Amino acid sequence: MSVEINKAFSQKFRDAFIHLVQQKGSRLREYVRSNTDVVGKYDHFDRLGATSAQRITSRHADTPLISTPHSRRRVSLEDYNWADMVDKADKVRMLADPTSEYLKAGVNAMGRTIDDVIIAAMLGNAVSVDENDSSSNVALPSGQKVAVSGTTDMNVDKLRSAKQILDSSDVDPDLPRCIVMKSNQFYDLLGDTQIQSSDYNTVKALVNGEIDTFMGFKFLRSERLTTDSNGDTQCIAWIGDGIGLSMGMDVKTEISERSDKNYSTQVYAQMCLGAVRIEDEKVVEIACTDS
Repeated sequence: MSVEINKAFSQKFRDAFIHLVQQKGSRLREYVRSNTDVVGKYDHFDRLGATSAQRITSRHADTPLISTPHSRRRVSLEDYNWADMVDKADKVRMLADPTSEYLKAGVNAMGRTIDDVIIAAMLGNAVSVDENDSSSNVALPSGQKVAVSGTTDMNVDKLRSAKQILDSSDVDPDLPRCIVMKSNQFYDLLGDTQIQSSDYNTVKALVNGEIDTFMGFKFLRSERLTTDSNGDTQCIAWIGDGIGLSMGMDVKTEISERSDKNYSTQVYAQMCLGAVRIEDEKVVEIACTDS
């Protein structure tokens, strides 16, 4: 039973529950590559490298065999769960049954955890596996990072730099691009003196939520972004199929009676998942002072 349950007793004369401010579910899940119904401790994303064509120099020459490089990135699946209980005696004292609202709270918590796992995979070490099944950790290369210059937060120059890094790796221009920032970075763009009047109107509409794209990126907001060793916020630009999310079990919920707890109602949620950065070239970290 939640230790907070007594705060909802009926002397408050309420017939509904109000969820306090929180991120409701995952904001990033639909913008990454997903494998579902994964079985086993690990999942893998197999990769094929680039090759070059060979010029024919004579008639009836031998057919060349071009060895296509193979590599893979590994995902370790982890289990997560959430539970709370509603005592029968508490139901009598309240005007509303909180069971369904507890379920919503649990599902929201699971969604936020999914985002945390994706963010960690984007910026953390990726596990690379060679042909002998030997694994090694691969950090996000320094060339995939836009550093803080002076005391700058987000500005148009940083967005241009992120776009240039993706373009210089010859990332398919037809693939959708996303960028996730905290609310502070959205508003800081409005103060960028380099923004021309037309750009300013676009950024203003972006901050107001009227549009969600600028400079070829779809913009997402998350207050769950992490900070680097300097305390700077790590905003992220990425291509969706450059991040892999493996779901061993999607969010599963159960509402059941617990005979060992005086037949109280237990609200339960569980999932199994992991994520990995599949291609380093499709992820750019943008450091911001968040001032």
